Amino acid sequence: MMSCFQKNFVRFLVCCLFVFPFAVGETQAQDQRETPAKEQEKWEQDEFELKSRTLFDGETLAGWEGNAYWFRVENGAIVAGRQEQQIPHNLFLCTTEIFVDFDLRLEAKLVGKAQNAGVQFRSKRIRGESEVAGYQADMGVLNGKSLWGSLYDESRRKKFLARPTPVPSADPMKHGEWNTIRIRCKDDRIQLFINGVQTVDYTETDSNILRYGVIGLQIHGGPAGEAWYRNIRLRSL
Repeated sequence: MMSCFQKNFVRFLVCCLFVFPFAVGETQAQDQRETPAKEQEKWEQDEFELKSRTLFDGETLAGWEGNAYWFRVENGAIVAGRQEQQIPHNLFLCTTEIFVDFDLRLEAKLVGKAQNAGVQFRSKRIRGESEVAGYQADMGVLNGKSLWGSLYDESRRKKFLARPTPVPSADPMKHGEWNTIRIRCKDDRIQLFINGVQTVDYTETDSNILRYGVIGLQIHGGPAGEAWYRNIRLRSL
């Protein structure tokens, strides 16, 4: 006859034979369920690379206009501002081309004390001034709160049109590192994404607001610092 210990050990082995394969199968099923989403994401990125074009060649400022002292090319990126000198006022480097509906993607980071910059779009320069009026995908910090992923109306209505809501469960920002910014404009709808996380989905209701304009890279007036921009690509929609 089997002892009590032997009987319990046999029961344990029988349980493992049934439960373990089920657990492995369930894990494999979960992996399979995740695969289509990952494949879809890769397919969308590949399609964007195929159908988009670069707005910055990584070596020169061809196709852009602005103050060559405050905007330069360094290590394959456009650098706005200077770490050793206070920024006198808002400064912008703008495309010479006008865009309407598009999907714009780029990488950006802030260096030094300056913690305020942004990407202008559907914008225009104000004649006789250094300012640019239009939408801005904001970057940086204001009064201790993150501006990344917010939609601001620069030198026009002069207010935030939309802030990241609901607040993502995890901050998508990588502070002091490169962050991916995506701006998608189609007709009245504007969507902003930071590192793949959507922060804004805004619909413009004012018919007097332009649905076209230049794209601009900003460094905000204030403390010395730099905003770096690279891998700037755009797909027309």
